[in-house]
Amino acid sequence: MFDGDVSALSLTDLLVSAGEHQVERHRCEARLLLHAACFADLTILNTNVDSSAGAGRERLMVYGGEGCPAIPEFAAAEFGAMIGISAGAAAHYIGQALALRHRLPFTWARVLAGEAIPWRACKIADACKSLSAEAAAIVDKRVCSVIDTVTPQRLARIVKSAVYEADPAAAQAAAEQKAREHGVYVSQSDEHGSKTIWVRAEAGAVIRFDATIEQIAEALKVLGDTASLASRRAKAIGIIADPCFTEELLLEARNTPPAPQATPEPGPDARAEQGAMEPEPVHPGSEREDAARRALGARLAQIKLDSHSRARGTTAGTRPRQTEVYVHLTDRTLATGTGVVRVEDLGPMLAGQLADLVGYGPYCVKPVIDLNDNHAISVDAYEIPDRIRERVKLIHPVEQFPYGTAESSLHIDLDHIEPYDPAGPPGQTRIDNLAPLRRFTHRVKTHGNWAARRLDPTTLEWTTPHGFKFRVTPDGTRFIP
Repeated sequence: MFDGDVSALSLTDLLVSAGEHQVERHRCEARLLLHAACFADLTILNTNVDSSAGAGRERLMVYGGEGCPAIPEFAAAEFGAMIGISAGAAAHYIGQALALRHRLPFTWARVLAGEAIPWRACKIADACKSLSAEAAAIVDKRVCSVIDTVTPQRLARIVKSAVYEADPAAAQAAAEQKAREHGVYVSQSDEHGSKTIWVRAEAGAVIRFDATIEQIAEALKVLGDTASLASRRAKAIGIIADPCFTEELLLEARNTPPAPQATPEPGPDARAEQGAMEPEPVHPGSEREDAARRALGARLAQIKLDSHSRARGTTAGTRPRQTEVYVHLTDRTLATGTGVVRVEDLGPMLAGQLADLVGYGPYCVKPVIDLNDNHAISVDAYEIPDRIRERVKLIHPVEQFPYGTAESSLHIDLDHIEPYDPAGPPGQTRIDNLAPLRRFTHRVKTHGNWAARRLDPTTLEWTTPHGFKFRVTPDGTRFIP
């Protein structure tokens, strides 16, 4: 394998070297899987977990499926920190390694021999996780020889077929359960300030919901919205959430006279004579389009205001529940109205997109929270008041555990870094002594022999059970040699 100046290679030698590095990459991935399996073995040998211990304490967990050994629950957190992934991802990874070794031995042997791409083998382990050990063994024999010989898409279909053949009863039960699953699901975040929603419900309910969306989309067109039908249907989602607004909008559209019909296209001679009188087309992004959009927004805002004015004091409609939107921005963006902002649960957005996020009003802007003024905020109690909880959430948007992934919220656990002492000094519940942690990492810190200390208002230093140190800052996690 060539490790010198790659730019000096010929085209043929460069291709050969790339292939050799890919083989080496797969070898390293296989070795890491082996490390995960052996790490699990050692944690089992050195465990002193008491399965009857109280709530919150460590338990033994089976991560890889039937036939895999149970390992101490908190062990995955330290393994994950050492390879740069979250505790949850590490538990999943260790489970894949154990599943390959204990449930898919033929596939495991090919991985260790360099004859099966490790990540593909892990996908097979995931697909077989709900199967019995016997059924998983059937899939193992069926697919182990083709892992590297077919495309990932084709391999996924082969694995799915093998899973069905190995346990047809379970496959049928899973299909029936899937058919019965109803719900509404919203993505955590999408690109460019958008979210995706999935709806699975009774056919009649979906048809009626779709018909109402179509009705609102047509009403928007009548009121002057020139966007595409798909875009207007998307806008209808925000409108339908407000029953009063929806009813008033549809009424307004019914009372709006139709737009003048376009005259038939004139012949060639007439077209030449009237050419100078034809209206100027509206180009996307032009001043005319911007003015039309502002006029439409103002009209919709007035319709919404009128709808709630009429509904106030009656039972004619219900105001939608108020929603709080947290926007993080710099003083420059606040002054100029331009730049990048961060919206919680959405991520980065352009400042100009905030109007679309708020909708057609009404809205209330709360005073800006100055996070530089935190030193005097504390209480002499274990319970954490909302004013402190909110500031901690804003200072630390993500949990402060190494490679943590959970976004801070008003409901996330807040851990006292220095444990609260009822007989201790006043002011123990203060901002710099609190760290947002999801429930699992909170339990790891409390019962898993991890130590944490605050280095500065935004930096937390963690020491693992085996003495490794990590620093968590607003920029992420860094290993301290």
